[in-house]
Amino acid sequence: MTHTGTPTRVEYQTEPSRYKHWSLKTEGPIATLALDIDENAGLRPGYKLKLNSYDLGVDIELHDALNRIRFEHPEVRTVVVTSLKDRVFCSGANIFMLGVSSHAWKVNFCKFTNETRNGIEDSSRHSGLKFIAAVNGACAGGGYELALACDEIILVDDRSSSVSLPEVPLLGVLPGTGGLTRVTDKRRVRHDLADVFCTSVEGVRGQRAKEWRLVDEIAKPAVFGHKVHERARELASQSDRPVDGVGVALTPIERTIETDALRYANVTVRIDRAKRTATFTVKAPVTALPQSIDAIVAAGTSWWPLQVARELDDAILSMRTNELDIGTWLLKTEGDAKAVLAADATLLAHKDHWFVRETIGLLRRTLARLDVSSRSLFALIEPGSCFAGTLLELSLACDRSYHLALPDDARRAPQVVVGEANFGLYPMVTGQSRLARRFYDEAPALDAVRAKAGQPLDADAAFALGLVTAAPDDIDWDDEIRIALEERAAMSPDALTGLEANLRFNGTENMYTRIFGRLTAWQNWIFQRPNAVGEKGALKVYGKGDKAQFDFNRV
Repeated sequence: MTHTGTPTRVEYQTEPSRYKHWSLKTEGPIATLALDIDENAGLRPGYKLKLNSYDLGVDIELHDALNRIRFEHPEVRTVVVTSLKDRVFCSGANIFMLGVSSHAWKVNFCKFTNETRNGIEDSSRHSGLKFIAAVNGACAGGGYELALACDEIILVDDRSSSVSLPEVPLLGVLPGTGGLTRVTDKRRVRHDLADVFCTSVEGVRGQRAKEWRLVDEIAKPAVFGHKVHERARELASQSDRPVDGVGVALTPIERTIETDALRYANVTVRIDRAKRTATFTVKAPVTALPQSIDAIVAAGTSWWPLQVARELDDAILSMRTNELDIGTWLLKTEGDAKAVLAADATLLAHKDHWFVRETIGLLRRTLARLDVSSRSLFALIEPGSCFAGTLLELSLACDRSYHLALPDDARRAPQVVVGEANFGLYPMVTGQSRLARRFYDEAPALDAVRAKAGQPLDADAAFALGLVTAAPDDIDWDDEIRIALEERAAMSPDALTGLEANLRFNGTENMYTRIFGRLTAWQNWIFQRPNAVGEKGALKVYGKGDKAQFDFNRV
């Protein structure tokens, strides 16, 4: 990896030998992710990570470890999440870290932790991986929210260990990583009992925790380990992940970091600081891709679908965290649409093979990360574009899409192609395809689009089907794009954050839209209020942002 310039950056790339807070151990079908946080190894100075409390660096490691399990250990079927600390599972997000962090940092931290926990549930739902939280000590706040993301929770019954969400009584804030929503929507805790639970400082332990559905099982210390292992084996026996699969090593992502650009093999991000825009260009495959599953697995991280997913995911995370002033992202593609559609055909042909399934999963989660990024997203469909199939999802994820019309130059006129991948291969967190979201699941519109699947569509055809927002010709193109970007940059970032989140997730709510919807409202309320945290807590003031922090809400 090459660096040009000297900005302070947060890096999302790591690997197990560099972990400071987690250990990953695999034994046949069972992996153990053990939390043992180094209190002196916070990602930034100014706080200690006591009592297994976490910061962004802890979750960066967790994100990496989950991907290692998915790709490098296909034999793993059950993941046990536990602690190596005595009598402490996890006390949640470090409040001293929050106290010294900017508004932007806190919001980005909460969003990433939400996505990581959603990723646990995504793998449970799609990949045959099941997760057990082996809660072997006090489990509070974000620690319990991590446990809630697992399929099952087993609590040690030692008369002291409890689960709790004490943010309201102790700090005067709401749990920020889906705790309230998962308690009701996932664990179906009765609402009055949930009210008692979420306003109790000491939490709930033992048999009562099980009776209230806050945990699935309890076990005395002498048999706790055995019970966890036994249940892990039972869950593993129900999985379809390969017993003897050979993993694919996640080699480091090659990239060059410049002052105003990120460059990967298939993704380039160019930053225009004066206009406060970033242009993401995603490239189609440039060589023929392997067709047989053996050749695909042998290609490993150089296989285009996996490589482009990893690069785009890293670019999104890097831009969200390190480029806070860049409020509008322009999405472009480049290359041969037929090459993208051929890659999609291979994905669909082998979608039940564990490696292809995990690659589809990473693409799905990366596109979902784009959906919830608090940036204005505009797709620009220009000559040389290849918005087809999987790469058309980038345009469908955007707030607006502009398709250049060249009625007098058919050879150069850019085209989009709807493929089979656009009809559900990459569902949003709502469970809908982006096409279904676009048309509110209305059959006439979706049927009209499906009738044109596989056909290259110029600007007029795409506009007629409702696939793009506007189709300016070459006379109006530059002015229309310029005006749209200038107008967007002049609007309130706070207002846009709420507006975009509401419009992107229309239709029926589910647990995930409720989690992110509440997070959006909560972050804009709590993180900018003076004296937001009561004097009972260790934090006294979050502080009210100045103009720069107001702009920084785009995280």
